[in-house]
Amino acid sequence: MRSPEQVLKALNKHGKVSDYKFERLYRILYNVEMFYMAYQRIYAKPGNMTPGSDGKTIDQMSTQRISRIIASLKDESYKPNPARRKYIPKKNGKKRPLGIPSFEDKLVQEVVRTILEAIYEEVFEDSSHGFRPNRSCHTALTRIQKTFKSTKWFIEGDIKGFFDNIDHNVLIGILRKRISDERFLRLIRKFLNAGYIENWEYHNTFSGTPQGGIISPILANIYLDCFDKYMEEYTRNFNKGKERHLTKEYSRLSEQIYKLKAEIESAKDAESAKQLKDKYEKLRRERLKVTCRDYMDDTYKRLKYTRYADDFLIGVIGSKADCIKIKSDITQYMQECLHLEMSQEKTLITNAQKPAKFLGYEVLVRKTDVTKRNKFNVPVRSFNGTVVLKVATETVKNRLEHYEAIKYKMENGVQTWFPKLRSKLMKKKIEDIVARYNSEIRRFYNYYSIANNVSYAASKFGYIMEYSMYHTIAAKQTVQSVRSLTNTKKEMTSLFRITMQKVNYVTEYSTMKVSNANCHRLSQMWTISHI
Repeated sequence: MRSPEQVLKALNKHGKVSDYKFERLYRILYNVEMFYMAYQRIYAKPGNMTPGSDGKTIDQMSTQRISRIIASLKDESYKPNPARRKYIPKKNGKKRPLGIPSFEDKLVQEVVRTILEAIYEEVFEDSSHGFRPNRSCHTALTRIQKTFKSTKWFIEGDIKGFFDNIDHNVLIGILRKRISDERFLRLIRKFLNAGYIENWEYHNTFSGTPQGGIISPILANIYLDCFDKYMEEYTRNFNKGKERHLTKEYSRLSEQIYKLKAEIESAKDAESAKQLKDKYEKLRRERLKVTCRDYMDDTYKRLKYTRYADDFLIGVIGSKADCIKIKSDITQYMQECLHLEMSQEKTLITNAQKPAKFLGYEVLVRKTDVTKRNKFNVPVRSFNGTVVLKVATETVKNRLEHYEAIKYKMENGVQTWFPKLRSKLMKKKIEDIVARYNSEIRRFYNYYSIANNVSYAASKFGYIMEYSMYHTIAAKQTVQSVRSLTNTKKEMTSLFRITMQKVNYVTEYSTMKVSNANCHRLSQMWTISHI
């Protein structure tokens, strides 16, 4: 029996060949070592101690249970249990359904996921960043920063209820292009059709993949990889021109400079040469004030695309009419090929000077005036479009509201933020309260650390969180005001580990302002130390 490493290495090797068809994959599920590896991978993950619909958890796993699973897979009597449905809140106030499978199903799903990842990872497009090894939201956003420069328009992609509307037949058809093992495909279909239990009532699933299942992310990526490849082909057809044309003014000045250069070389006396050189330098200085490339050149077009799970962003160097056509073509492809529907209200076309929303960030392009040397070592002036990632004030506000750490007061049309005690934390020990706040601030800072205005956003967020903590501790100790916490406050500050440091403003203030009670001024921005 081969080790899991040998099995996956062989799959990965063949996976690099795009037209290779895999056979006899189902037999890999007879390898007990694959289940041991799967067990080790998912043992420590949060949620695996949560009982599934069968009431069993990971700590009740044994070699006998694994042997029984393999035996049921061999005779194809294995039948996944319906997932236990649970709801988690979404940003818009609605709730997202999660399906919690039984642990035996988690184990089999992890083995299947590992096999599929070895087959497909090498052929996934570079534009895909969700649920992949060594990729994350940050890699998707960094790609946008690097490749979306000088973009004129954004198209924000929104697929209606993607995970709930994946067509099972289309998915199996996509898998069948690379996998020639019907038993393996039947097993995947069993997971898709397992259904779920809600309020002790069983429900069938005729479409979609259950969010919360281990196998769902890789299946979603396989499904949308077709769209990624479509966008790669679309990009090649859309792109036009090698580079932008020179502006008329720049071309006129360059022509005069080249003529003067020839006249200088053929000048017969020093006085004439000096006059020509003075004129030459004057024209060169004048040319440096003129933009080199024509950024309204309609013969130059580019399209960029990045996807994370079911969210994607398209950057277009072209006209708004081009964007409308791209949106229409994408909608048609989704309907005809993947049986998915684009939300026309949420799939927005946004001028790149204004922020587009992607993965909780605001993305926009800011014009920058740059003078640099071209390939001929001639200094030229260009107005490049630099991609800026921002944390919106509304994002900071929503996160503070989520933690119930903020309250508001309106004065002369300006909303002032005040810290608020969190009554739900008052029963905890003081050190646990501090640890909770630290964790929440780290989580905020780590996610938004690549934003251009992270210092400003972290200052607003950290200030409210710090004084919310003081108010919570004051209420716990039945102290009338935060000012009375003199000794405790010093201890809390040392535990809280926020370093105060004066730094330059990263962005302008909005109409929102933060209350500066207790002598903390916002001119002192905060950087959060990593703990």
